[in-house]
Amino acid sequence: MRVLFIGDILGRAGRTAVEAHLPGLREKLKLDFVVANGENAAGGFGITADIAGQLFAMGVDCISGGNHTFDQRAIMPFLNDEPRMLRPLNYPEGTPGRGVGKYTDARGRKLVVINAMCRVFMDAIDDPFAGVDKALGLNRLKKEADFILIDIHGEATSEKMAMGHFADGRASMVVGSHSHIPTADAHIMAQGTAYQTDAGMCGDYDSVIGMDKEEPLRRFTKKIGKGRFQAAKGEATLCGVFCESDDATGLAKRVEPVRIGGLLKEAMPEG
Repeated sequence: MRVLFIGDILGRAGRTAVEAHLPGLREKLKLDFVVANGENAAGGFGITADIAGQLFAMGVDCISGGNHTFDQRAIMPFLNDEPRMLRPLNYPEGTPGRGVGKYTDARGRKLVVINAMCRVFMDAIDDPFAGVDKALGLNRLKKEADFILIDIHGEATSEKMAMGHFADGRASMVVGSHSHIPTADAHIMAQGTAYQTDAGMCGDYDSVIGMDKEEPLRRFTKKIGKGRFQAAKGEATLCGVFCESDDATGLAKRVEPVRIGGLLKEAMPEG
């Protein structure tokens, strides 16, 4: 199975990059399924139902979230009603939405997407390792699922790498989101799980992690905030991670970064 995870989509520039490049990527890479982190899709702060619908129409099959999932308060009913929308599973019980999604591709193969959020340098939240362990126990490779993807949303690279090892051999792919900077460590772990610490973002890299430079620079240099952060509006780079799995085992055969458009050097797997 061929799956693409798209890193945090940031604002209109990120959405424009997905719209411009995803159809071609689906064709070139013969993708069976696409997951995108959409927690910054609405101007850098949350996501709306309308924007989610636009992303689905562009060819995204599942949208994962993170610490900005609930920034747009009107999204809460949509999270309950739309099975293709996820939020981290380790939010407290009773939080709107779901952290595990179960899907079927065009060939009838079963995919499970698990969305979890780290705790180091993040808001207090339930244990992501316990939550992922429970989800993997209920969704086993080549039993209940042909492909399992974990989006681990977090700040600390060590915590995301620990999750990769924790799920190694039990998931097809573990990929990090949140930091908006693509890491150079795409590889297959010892027990066969594809891994990359952070997929990067779909956003304008002439920025400070996707935000217009003026306000972050003012806050760093003067320690005085003058206004709200605004998403940068230049040409965006679409960043993601491509994984191809072995249908016999559900484990990874290859994993490669994807970067197209904007300022970053292009990285494109062979078809």
